[in-house]
Amino acid sequence: MAGGVTVQGSSRRKALQGQSGWKGLIQNGRVFLIAVFASLGGLLYGYNQGVFSGVLGMYSFGQRMASAVDNSGTKGWLVSILELGAWVGVLITGYLADKLSRKYTIVLAVCVFCVGVIVQTSAFHPSSIYGGRFVTGLGVGSLSMAVPLYNAELAPPEVRGSLVALQQLAITFGIMISFWIDYGTNYIGGIRETQSEAAWRIPIALQLVPALILGFGILFMPFSPRWLVNQGRDDEALAVLSKARNKPVDSDVVQIEYLEIKAQYIFEKETSATKYPQFQDGSFVSSFKLGLYDYISLLTTRTLLLRTMVATLTMFFQQWTGVNAILYYAPTIFQDLGLTGNTVSLLATGVVGIVMFLATIPAVIWVDNAGRKPILVSGAFLMAACHIIVAILTGVFHKSWQDHRAAGWVACVFVWIFAMGFGYSWGPCAWILVAEIWPLSVRGKGISIGASSNWMNNFIVGQVTPTMLQHLGFGTFLFFGVFSFLGGLFILFFVPETKGLSLEEMDEVFGAQGLATADLQRQAEIYNRIGLSAYEHDAVPTEKYDADSYKGDHA
Repeated sequence: MAGGVTVQGSSRRKALQGQSGWKGLIQNGRVFLIAVFASLGGLLYGYNQGVFSGVLGMYSFGQRMASAVDNSGTKGWLVSILELGAWVGVLITGYLADKLSRKYTIVLAVCVFCVGVIVQTSAFHPSSIYGGRFVTGLGVGSLSMAVPLYNAELAPPEVRGSLVALQQLAITFGIMISFWIDYGTNYIGGIRETQSEAAWRIPIALQLVPALILGFGILFMPFSPRWLVNQGRDDEALAVLSKARNKPVDSDVVQIEYLEIKAQYIFEKETSATKYPQFQDGSFVSSFKLGLYDYISLLTTRTLLLRTMVATLTMFFQQWTGVNAILYYAPTIFQDLGLTGNTVSLLATGVVGIVMFLATIPAVIWVDNAGRKPILVSGAFLMAACHIIVAILTGVFHKSWQDHRAAGWVACVFVWIFAMGFGYSWGPCAWILVAEIWPLSVRGKGISIGASSNWMNNFIVGQVTPTMLQHLGFGTFLFFGVFSFLGGLFILFFVPETKGLSLEEMDEVFGAQGLATADLQRQAEIYNRIGLSAYEHDAVPTEKYDADSYKGDHA
């Protein structure tokens, strides 16, 4: 979920800043270690996403929760209710992150997450699983935004992309280890009638370990410098930047970065005052109305409506590729493809985690060179082909897998190829696209709309997949294959290439000449007013920012 686009920045700082890539991470070792630690939140997100698929297929869990597992409708709720909680968690995180700070929001999210995990671990009835997963989802959703937000705001520009990419790698790593932990604990007490309930309680409970480490350790990490500036704590912000960059407070690098953060804060305040002067008294009601009117503008302004449609439909198609159907129900799917025994299906599921994790690594390297559209379109068509091949094999051999073991394994291989296709394309690139299409003044609201679409469609996919597998059979793969193909066509014909576009150019491709230009003129005036222009050779230089950093700068 990481990448970069060209936006306005500081040419002087660009000349002063260090190297990017792994050399840059070594140069910024302190920030790198902080980001690695904070990315435990991504690991929790990924682990939770993957662990329940293995638990659902365990004999002892099925016996304990038979009333929910044996019915396809209630089984869907067992999975999807977490996404419903995450959707709520995403919606409230922006407010909490501004009020409590980024790091205290992470602490709160971890506490909520742990409550949900404890309820699930000690569950003896389906109602406890439902409630526990909803509460866990609140924490997961909050962490899925708060951690990248914190990392992006603390990172220097030259390694911001790498640090936010670290979050995505942590997510796929969490998915991968969850599958293999399920595979290992599945043997506790036996794999059928003698299987102990510890087989599923342990992998659920293990989430507490990294969660508690994150919740306790983040208290000793610095506050986000942007949040400190927003609170008027400028001296503390300078101190944090100085320590993070390992340079004196009065160095050009620290001063320029501080002034740019300050300029962005003033820009947002003045833009709000210009658009809605009647809501500037600082009251809760006025703040609520400010946010509401900004959201309304996304639907009533034609050029913003086009971007809203791109963001929501991109996330719609990302989820309806069926990726989370694969992740949540992988053991069930592999059993349906003829892999007999829960152990074998869990083993095949573990491979899904490995190939998706490995495929995410080159995605971070390629995206800025290849562009968004080629990667998204090729990934969509590859996933569509995999779905259709699996559908054909299932349709032909679903009644005789035992006599056609090779066909079953071929179908499994194409499920693995599908996971690779998603890992290098729609996994990271959909988030990049959604993050970079907005003008400065509404970017935070626009990204939240995209994130909301992602989690809501995630919830729906988790809810309907068991029923589809039961009643449609091979038609389930055909269904997701069609939507994968349509997603590729949508990107190909209706979404512009956004690689390397400036704000003015982004406006031009969406037919809104002048919208970002006004933003830039206001920003240039602020630069002059606070003294940032004194560091510049020109007033409109460029800098490379990570797409996910926009969440941090404008959430």
